Amino acid sequence: MNNDDAAEINTRILHLIYTRYEHALRALENNEDIKNINIIGGVRAYLDSYSDYQNPLLEEMHKVENMNKELLSK
Repeated sequence: MNNDDAAEINTRILHLIYTRYEHALRALENNEDIKNINIIGGVRAYLDSYSDYQNPLLEEMHKVENMNKELLSK
């Protein structure tokens, strides 16, 4: 795999994470069923692609994933 291929894959993964969070936001704003929210694994996917462990957004994403897991377990 060359660098262009890796960059394209990383870009697609980042877009997928962003799209899932957009969908989650719309679902919450419209009082839709939270079972349709699929954000679990976004932190891992980001780190697998970018290895940017210092990104402050990761902590917030982790919190949201945990809240989502907690809500779905009720």
